[in-house]
Order: sequence, then C-alpha cells, then structure tokens
Amino acid sequence: MSAFFNQFSRRKFLLTAGASAGAVLLKGCLGNPPEPGGGNAQTQSAVQPIANLSPEQTPETKKVKLGYIPIVESAPLIIAKEKGFFAKYGMSEVELSKQASWGSARDNVEIGSAGGGIDGGQWQMPMPHLITEGIITKGNQKIPMYVLAQLNTHGNGIAIASKHQGKGVSLQLAGAKSLFSQLKSTNTPFTAAQTFPAVNQDFWIRYWLAAGDIDPDADIKLLTVPAAQTVANMKTGTMDAFSTGDPWPYRIVKDKIGFLAALTAEIWKNHPEEYFAMRADWVDKNPKATKALLKGIMEAQQWLDNFENRKEAAQILGGRNYFNLPAEILEGPYQGQYDMGDGRKIDDKSMAAYYWKDEKGNVSYPYKSHDMWFITESVRWGFLPKDYLTKAKALIDKVNREDIWKEAAKEAGIAAADIPKSTSRGVEEFFDGIKFDPENPEAYLKSLKIKKVSV
Repeated sequence: MSAFFNQFSRRKFLLTAGASAGAVLLKGCLGNPPEPGGGNAQTQSAVQPIANLSPEQTPETKKVKLGYIPIVESAPLIIAKEKGFFAKYGMSEVELSKQASWGSARDNVEIGSAGGGIDGGQWQMPMPHLITEGIITKGNQKIPMYVLAQLNTHGNGIAIASKHQGKGVSLQLAGAKSLFSQLKSTNTPFTAAQTFPAVNQDFWIRYWLAAGDIDPDADIKLLTVPAAQTVANMKTGTMDAFSTGDPWPYRIVKDKIGFLAALTAEIWKNHPEEYFAMRADWVDKNPKATKALLKGIMEAQQWLDNFENRKEAAQILGGRNYFNLPAEILEGPYQGQYDMGDGRKIDDKSMAAYYWKDEKGNVSYPYKSHDMWFITESVRWGFLPKDYLTKAKALIDKVNREDIWKEAAKEAGIAAADIPKSTSRGVEEFFDGIKFDPENPEAYLKSLKIKKVSV
C-alpha cells in the first residue's frame, strides 16, 4: 500500500482536510446512506421495454442500484433511466442514487445494495482498481470491481477565484509563478480543491500545475471537497481554485465569482474521463443484466451525442431531482460554448463533452491503455508504489472487462466500425507536448520534471 494511503487513513485524512478548509463541507465523506434516486428512483420508466429480447438476452434481474454524482459524467445513467433505454432492454427497475461525495460512493459500494448501499455506477479512475486492491476501503478489504464502459470525455475545467484575474493564471502558467511563490512565502498558499484524492480530477489539476513548473505537493495546498460544494466554498473565499466536472466550473462564471483557467479538453484533447463500473460479484451473478445495462448506457450515449438532443438533456439533468440548477448553465457548454470569465470565449463543438464518439474514435469503449495512464499517474505522485508499473497489466486485465462491453455492443447491433479492434488507443499527447506510450510508461515518467517517484 502506498505511503500516501498509509499516512492518511480515511478518517484522519478527511478530518485533516476539513480542519484546514475552514468552511469546506465534507458531508458524506465518511459514508452517508445514498440519497434515493436522482429523483425517480422508485418509479417505473415511462418507456416500457420494446427490444425483442431472446431468452439468452433476458436479464436475470430487473433491479439494480447505481450511484452517481451530479456532474455531466453521470448523464448517460440519468438519460438511460429517464428516456427508457434501461427499461427497453429489460432493466425496468434501475434505481439511481445521488451520492453526497465520492467518499460516500466508495463506502456505499463496499456494503452493496443488500446492505443499503449501491451495486456500482459512476466512478473516477482508478477508483475501481483501488477498491479491488483494498487500498481505499475500510480495513483494506479487497472488493473486486469491473470497469465496463467509459461514460464520457471532456466536460471538466480548472476554475479560479476572481481575485486572481489578470495575474497570469491560465492554461500556460509561466506568468503566474511569482503569484504562487508570493502566497507560499506569506504562509497563505494558493489553495485548490479536487473532489477525491488520487483520481481524475486530482490528476487534471496536478498535471496542469506541474506543466507550469508548480509542484502541487510543495507549492500549494490541495483539499478534497464534494463537487456540489465547490462553488459555495469559492464564494466564501476559502479556496482559490477547484477541479471538477460541469456544471460547477462554468457556474462560477455565471455567478461572477471566478473564471476558467483551462478546460480539460485543452489539457488533454479527447481524454478519458469517468467510467461505469460495478461490483464484480453482481456482474458475475447477473451477466445478462450487466449487458442490458450496457446497452441502455450505449443508447443513451448515442442520444446525447446528437446535439439536437442536448437542450432536452440539459433540462433533464438540471431538474430538481438531479442537478437542481438552471438548464442554461449546461446548455452552452453542451454546445462547446464557454465564456471563460476572463474575456476569453470558446465556441467549438469539439471541446464539448462527448459520450459515444469523438475525434479519436469510440468514447464508450474502455481502453486498457487509459487504465495504464491512470495507474502510471498514480505512481508518479506516490499514490501507488513503483512496483505497480510491473503489476499494472495484470490488475488491468482483472478489472477492465472490455470483453463484456464488446459482447453487449454486438448484441445491440452496434456497427463493427464502432467497436475498437485494439485494447490500446495508442500514444497520447498532452498540451505541453509530453507523450504517453502505454507500452512504455517508465519513459513517460522519465520525461516529467515534477514527480514524486524516482525513475
């Protein structure tokens, strides 16, 4: 187990973060019961099953409990529920359960739906791998999970408090080094938040800072804050920046309390974002129901990628039962239109969130090469020991069930051209010119100036 997770037990870490964050609220991080159903958890979908299901494709159960966080990554789950795509494939009793935080989601998948928790749902990476390994669970209990699909790409941003406007805090941080140094020297370091340590939204802000020669572990203070609490904490002045999914970064611009330094689409175009993953025991017990869920998600992803549907999607997601905010906060970003709040405006559909296909191919398919980057980045920051570079392939093969995705896609009649032939998307390139070859992760680590691992 890494020194990071040894040093910070779950409870100690959260209490430490809470004490340093002042007004930061960490509701649910120690594991609250999930809030029932994004809204319509107990009701049947309006669209009844219409797929012609053979006995070989009829789910073993109609019921499942899926957790989600109110950010755009959860859209395929919500749309599959609300538009009847789950029900179409026989999963007519899907309950969506809003989670107070990623800590709550982790705690609730540990106990499973039988104990009042969840069977799976939306996850940052590599949470399914860490839960499988028992690295972030109570008592380090190993709870095997399967990664079954990627939910989306893009849809995230680095939000900055208004007081730092005009100080060089942008995608390229060369002009802002003096600001970070000054704040550090006066014992009021630049304070930033992510929504859970050692996963996606932590990695995005760390990569951005390190590319600008700012050490995220030495030059600033990083806190953990639930996504829906980020805007409130920036309003109170308790933090200078945060990294999370839409609608929260764009919300600070609309509320005139901050600006966007960068979109993750600018940091890594067509990057892997969040994933659909389930407890392995649920999948092993219900293989046909698992594929039915995947078919519903795939259909929702295709529906979402029809930009003519995105106004309706924003209305559904913005509803009181889900995100509980004006749909207009989502409508612009869903069309690739961002007012960055500092005079810069983006109007580029290729920068919007995508769910089914992007410029590099299939979004929904869970490439194993992307799992490798998440594990390599975990090693970079000392969250996992270096030997995980040699153990990564075996762990990925155990957790990543892209084979189930392919089976579901074929049963759903997905065109062969939309089903990737390789489990690797190949070499990836970031905004600073750094490249990641999944076949040689150590070379990637060697190319990075700021890291905690010695290579």
